[in-house]
Amino acid sequence: MADDNLQVRTEERLKIKIGAAKNLQCRSHTSVQRDVYCTVSLDQEEIFRTSTIEKTLSPFFSEEFQFNVPRKFRYLSVYLYDRDRHLKQDKVLGKVAIKREDLAQYNNKDHWFSIQPVDADSEVQGKANIKIDFENVSNKNQTSICFKNRLVVRVVECTDLTLKNGSCDPFALVTVVYSNGKKVNKRTKTKKKTASPVFNEEFYFDSVEEKDNKGYIEANEPDVEICELHVSFWHDAPGMAGDVFLGEVKVSLRGPQQQKGAHNNAWYFLQPRSGKNKPNSCSTPPGTRLSGENMLGSLRLQIQYTADHVLPLEKYARLCTLLLNSIHTQPITNSPVYILGDIVSNKADIAQPLVRIFLHHQQIVDIIRALAIAEISTLTDPTTIFRGNTLVSKMMDEAMKLCGIQYLHKTLRPTIDQIFNEKKPCEIDPTKVKDPNTIQANLANLTTYVQRIFEAITQSAVGCPSLMCQIFINLKECAMKHFPQNREVRYSVISGFIFLRFFAPAILGPRLFDLTSEQIDSQTNRTLTLISKTIQSLGNSVSCRSAQQLCKEDYMDQLYKKFCTEERVAAVRKFLDIISTNTSQNVIPIDTPVTLKEGIMTKRAQGRRRFGGFGRKNFKRRYFKLTTHDLSYSKTRGKEALCQIPLSNILAVERLHEQSFQMKNMFQIVQRERALYVQAANCVEEKEWVDLLTKICQTNKNRLTKYHPCAFIDGHWLCCQSTIASAAGCHEVSSVDSNNLHMTLDPARELQRMHSLIIAHMQEIDRKMSEKPTNTIVCNNLDQLRNEVWDIEQTHRRYQRNLARETKYGSKQAPIGDDNYLLLRRAMT
Repeated sequence: MADDNLQVRTEERLKIKIGAAKNLQCRSHTSVQRDVYCTVSLDQEEIFRTSTIEKTLSPFFSEEFQFNVPRKFRYLSVYLYDRDRHLKQDKVLGKVAIKREDLAQYNNKDHWFSIQPVDADSEVQGKANIKIDFENVSNKNQTSICFKNRLVVRVVECTDLTLKNGSCDPFALVTVVYSNGKKVNKRTKTKKKTASPVFNEEFYFDSVEEKDNKGYIEANEPDVEICELHVSFWHDAPGMAGDVFLGEVKVSLRGPQQQKGAHNNAWYFLQPRSGKNKPNSCSTPPGTRLSGENMLGSLRLQIQYTADHVLPLEKYARLCTLLLNSIHTQPITNSPVYILGDIVSNKADIAQPLVRIFLHHQQIVDIIRALAIAEISTLTDPTTIFRGNTLVSKMMDEAMKLCGIQYLHKTLRPTIDQIFNEKKPCEIDPTKVKDPNTIQANLANLTTYVQRIFEAITQSAVGCPSLMCQIFINLKECAMKHFPQNREVRYSVISGFIFLRFFAPAILGPRLFDLTSEQIDSQTNRTLTLISKTIQSLGNSVSCRSAQQLCKEDYMDQLYKKFCTEERVAAVRKFLDIISTNTSQNVIPIDTPVTLKEGIMTKRAQGRRRFGGFGRKNFKRRYFKLTTHDLSYSKTRGKEALCQIPLSNILAVERLHEQSFQMKNMFQIVQRERALYVQAANCVEEKEWVDLLTKICQTNKNRLTKYHPCAFIDGHWLCCQSTIASAAGCHEVSSVDSNNLHMTLDPARELQRMHSLIIAHMQEIDRKMSEKPTNTIVCNNLDQLRNEVWDIEQTHRRYQRNLARETKYGSKQAPIGDDNYLLLRRAMT
């Protein structure tokens, strides 16, 4: 069959909004309230952290995180912590842990989850390869024949064990339980500094049946058989703390498992500890599992999880053609894009893939213009243009965010950084300040920040991306043509996007636009809110006659009057005129460096030799900063750079195999003389740094074609064993398709998202066809869509059946305990 060797990749994305918590337990009778924050983790690996909400038992977070999932995971977990100002370690209050296969049932829904207790014995991850064999061994003597039913256990390896305080020195404890209650323990050697140890150790356990010369069991000799196998994994922690539990596997060995020749070589997911016995348990404290009856409160989450099984791009060719032909369909309201936008209630779900598809084919300007004409032609009031969440407005939001992210950073980043560094109070609401005498000083601080952002925006017109400018030109022409008597519509139609849907949201939520990676405290968050409100009002000022019309809160009236003057309104209009009349198709060069990404990572000292072992003395935490000019690092944020690497010197960026330094999430930045080895904070950060740096070095004419996936240590490359430090690489470098340095486009994935959306709304499509049977264009387009989508769906189903048939339960791809695999098997039968 043609699909037998089909190359299918799975792309997962998570978007989680942490709303609020309620009914948290108080600290004590003397200290009632808590300072609470949340962390988002894949299994036990922290990915994001919220701001801390102080002095409350019902914190309101309202923070949103979204990221591409870089690896397989079992649980999405949200932990709640109480920040302790006096102790070094904050106290964990509880967690919400959702299995990967259960995420779909909560998709796009607000849900209150019960907070569960956190037990150190249940915080496990990883999987283990264990081989189990039975063999019968006979031994004759003068009085009887001894039959030994021998159990052979080989602990082969583990992967992705939990790190404990940043380290993992694992060993395995193999325990056999006999039918008479007896237990026998045997232990592997400890593997140092690795979360993926290879043990390859074999252990033997005997059960004995005494028989007389006639072959009968004596009445006073009961059978003794092996009942159960326990293999637990521990972190070898020296000192008083004792060994730390990492997870366990339990296998029942009764019945058919004891048949001669029984064989079990399988991978298992590690499970939480069910018993309390630990190695050397006489010297270690009992387990700390809490009662499930404890009421720890609730946490409100909204989760959006998508797992796209992406086929090769050619499989979507006809679907892509149908969508692109929407531009030429007259009227546009009969086109597949318009009809799908009408059917899908959440316009953002369909706008995101559509924008990326049309951007990839360089037709985004044309499709937005066609949809804008259709929307504006139905309006009678110019003030309502693009004010709703329609398909074209959501596509504009997405296009601006994709095309204008560098422009946004250049314009807003300096003042945003200043606000975070200075932390000046800007509250002007009398009901929210303790001392009314501070309002005027706060107003002065707020005015300074607003003025700086206002000037940065109005003076940035020449830097506005040409693609955005072309879209603005089309929108202005459409609005002026439909409302020729309204002189303000030429401004309001543009300001509604650039101010209200681009600059203002970025100021309000700078983390969503990568303008900062810092935690946002309540005071800074309030400052950003007030600035965002004022910028929105400035955008609205071009179509309103007085500041009084803009004022919704009395305390903002003074600030509005100060900024919504004729002089500033004229500056806003001049800015809007420039960005909607610049027809140049050339990208305007940016001379000053723009920050693309920054954050704390751990680097290996360059040019130093290691003296035995894999200690961390040569590894230092540094603040990395990537701009459009270079990559640099310093001791802390804002300090002078210790090293600057021009982007032209980066020849390749690749992940580094864990065996090099026994450290996770490491990658290498290859230069001509040496490679810089860097460890990111987590797997998401690693993927983002590697993807961005890889895209940058792809424009380098001297880019390498081969690299070494391991480090050069102790006089040789660990990958190819070459002893020449300057030896050419032994593996091909990764390739990333890219149309633009700052824009990641994956048309196959976006077309798969469209396929999934159409499949999910197939009933609505059928209903639409029955409602308009006389409209042959609509029916024909929908019929073609159904046929193409059904063909793709059949390819998916054949692939899933083949996968389920060929994947063995217990393999590394489907470890025992993999509920996703069991669900797949049931679905295919």
